[in-house]
Amino acid sequence: MSAVGIGIIGVGVISDTYLQNLSSFPDTEVLIVGDLLLDRAQAQAEKYGVPAFGSAEDVLAHPGVDLVVNLTIPAVHIEVSRAAIAAGKHVWTEKPLGLDRDGAALLLREAEAAGLRIGSAPDTLLGPGFQAARRAIEAGVIGRPLFAQTTFQTQGPDLWHPNPGFLFAQGAGPLLDMGPYYFSALVSLLGPVDCVAAVGSKAREEREIHTGPLAGTTFPVEVPSTIQIVTAFEGGAQAQSLLSFDSALERHGIVEIHGTEGTIVLPDPNTFVGRIAYVKPLGVIRDGMSFQQEWIEVEHADIEVGRGLGALDMVRAIAEGRPHVASGELGYHVLDVLLSAQDSAQSGTTVVVQSTVAPVPLLPEGFDPFVATL
Repeated sequence: MSAVGIGIIGVGVISDTYLQNLSSFPDTEVLIVGDLLLDRAQAQAEKYGVPAFGSAEDVLAHPGVDLVVNLTIPAVHIEVSRAAIAAGKHVWTEKPLGLDRDGAALLLREAEAAGLRIGSAPDTLLGPGFQAARRAIEAGVIGRPLFAQTTFQTQGPDLWHPNPGFLFAQGAGPLLDMGPYYFSALVSLLGPVDCVAAVGSKAREEREIHTGPLAGTTFPVEVPSTIQIVTAFEGGAQAQSLLSFDSALERHGIVEIHGTEGTIVLPDPNTFVGRIAYVKPLGVIRDGMSFQQEWIEVEHADIEVGRGLGALDMVRAIAEGRPHVASGELGYHVLDVLLSAQDSAQSGTTVVVQSTVAPVPLLPEGFDPFVATL
């Protein structure tokens, strides 16, 4: 065997990191990039030494492409992924898997019927940071996990983005833009979600663009710009999560898991490495004893890999006949959880999540993206 042929559809800003990484892994080879704007596809192909460029149709028709990496806008994720499946290609898609349950479920059924695989971002779950943290939890450093807390709060992308309207439109907001990172991590750690209850709000009905050629213009806020979610997991654990574009205080990347024998802090789920540390219970406090707790660091590899790691795991998993980590089924369950939270915020009721997902596998021990294995 040799490197697996990759075709990329959609060469926006995020394509740079995918092209950098997928071009550096010995087990993958980017053969063609496609986009609605052919000049943009050509520029990215020339920048990264990709031998061909063209339209999405050109990518799907390329005989050497075994895996399509779908980096299009979320509104067409399902459409493009289904077309790739129909063309006989495996698919790795950026998050979210789609914007509606029915379309995402149909995509998974079609892939299964064709004997093809779907992978879905985020693939930060495969980073050395998250993998080491999960192994520490499974080794029992905090005992049995009881509940989690996650936080993502910023002033909002309108502060810096030159055209941020789409991030406040239906299918986005902090829930569907940032939620996949936090809830993919929670499901991987605590198992599938049973039900959710959420409340949401908007700080303003319109927001202003502050930078770029559209500075000074306004756009509508279509979805809650702050949402708070309480989650109950099938295994009995609980979580509370804040996702906000309305906070003057920048505070994000917070994931804490509290267990019967301690508490562990995890790296930002939007990154691949970061600090992992845990504390043990104080026990009984007697006169003269200190309330100060000792943080115990969890050492791990600090290799910064980046986006594309999930696609690499997919091609290796296909060759090895094992499940890949960031699966379409995980992406679907996370989407279902997030849409259930959206439904809960609109209805004011607790919503039972209809889907479930099998335990998310860990990467094989010694997984090294820079070693040829195929």
